[in-house]
Amino acid sequence: MGSSDRLFNRQRTVHQILGGGLVADVMLWRRKNLTVGILVVTLAAWLVFEKSGYTLLSLVSSVLLLLLTILFLWAKSAAILNRPAPPLPDLHLSEEAVNEIAAFIRDHVNALLSISKDIALGKDTRMFLKVAAHLWLIFVVGGFTDFLTLGYTSLVLLLTVPVLYEKHEDRVDTWILVACRKARQLYLRFDVEILGRIKKWILEKQKLS
Repeated sequence: MGSSDRLFNRQRTVHQILGGGLVADVMLWRRKNLTVGILVVTLAAWLVFEKSGYTLLSLVSSVLLLLLTILFLWAKSAAILNRPAPPLPDLHLSEEAVNEIAAFIRDHVNALLSISKDIALGKDTRMFLKVAAHLWLIFVVGGFTDFLTLGYTSLVLLLTVPVLYEKHEDRVDTWILVACRKARQLYLRFDVEILGRIKKWILEKQKLS
C-alpha cells in the first residue's frame, strides 16, 4: 500500500506517530508485562472506588495512615528489641527536579491562558469551535458515566485501539478512505441538488422583491 493510500498521506509508522518511546511501546503492547500491569492496576483501582465507596481522598489518607502506623510501630519495636530500623530511602526532592516541574507547569499554563485570551477576544474562531466541541462532548459523555469510569474506559481504549489499528491498518485505511470518498460524493450531490435549489430560490425571491 503506497503512502497515498494511507490516512492523511502519512509515511510514518504508528509507533513513530506515538513518539517511538516507552509510551508508544506500552500502547502497542511491545512491553506486554507493563501494559498488562497498568490494565490490572487501574482495574483494581476502579473496582476499589466503585464497589467499596471510597473516594480518592479517603483512600489515599487511609493508605498513608496504615503505612505510617506500620513504620512507627516497626521503629518503636526495633528500638525496644535492639533491631535495625525500617529501611527507608533518602526522601529528597532536588532543586533541579522542582525547577523542571515548575517550568513544565508554567509553559503549559501560559499556553492555556494565551489560547483562552485569544478565544475570549474573538481572535481565534477555529480554536473556539474546537474547544466548544470538546467541552460539549465531555458534557454529553459525562451525562452517561462518572469520571472514574470514563478515565478507565479511556485508558482501555488507548491500550487497545492503537494496537488493533496497527495490526489491521491496511484494511482500516482502505475502509476509511472509501467511506470518506463516498461521503464527499454525497456532500457534492447534496450541494448541487439541495443547496443549489435553495440558492436559486433565494435569488428568485430577491429579484421579485
